[in-house]
Amino acid sequence: MSWSRHTKREGYHHGNLRQALIDAALALIAERGPQGFSLAELARELGVSPAAPYRHFRDRAALLAEIAQRGFELFEAELTGAWDNARPEPARALVRCGRAYLNFARRQPALYAVMFESGLPMESDTALLRASERSFGVLLTASETLCAAIPRERRPPPMMVALHVWSMAHGTASLFLAHASGPGRVLPMAPEDLLEAGLLVYLQSLNR
Repeated sequence: MSWSRHTKREGYHHGNLRQALIDAALALIAERGPQGFSLAELARELGVSPAAPYRHFRDRAALLAEIAQRGFELFEAELTGAWDNARPEPARALVRCGRAYLNFARRQPALYAVMFESGLPMESDTALLRASERSFGVLLTASETLCAAIPRERRPPPMMVALHVWSMAHGTASLFLAHASGPGRVLPMAPEDLLEAGLLVYLQSLNR
């Protein structure tokens, strides 16, 4: 299921109101950001009573938390597919993960914003926290695989490597993709190529 385009909003008629609320919220988030809507506005968008959304979500934060959780689950699946158990070799598979990271940010800007820019207190939502950790866990697994091939006396902590890789991917996505519709610096190369070059330089430095 793709949530990447919500250009037309229609009144809610019947069926799954919970999903309709999520879809309507993502449409507004794509336009205004994670803080740019209220449950009352969603009710008006869908043509339901102001109380109807509260039968599914206790407040706006709960709705954002469910959206973020679904986003991290989708994100994990895409990163896992890109990693592909380190085939054909770990460095190339890690570069694929980086490209999958950027592709997700490009295709799902509203989800990406909720996941990383909404300020949700993950420690208070166990399901959301676990979904977030599982998606990061793909990068950690990749880093553990890469580090295992480095001689023990020079082997860096896999968690540190995973955080470095995440920082490069997330920084590239946030700077050049997440807000691509606004004014920004024109790159002489694609963001994917920029990230790939950075990852390869980083990986080479680990093996010296």
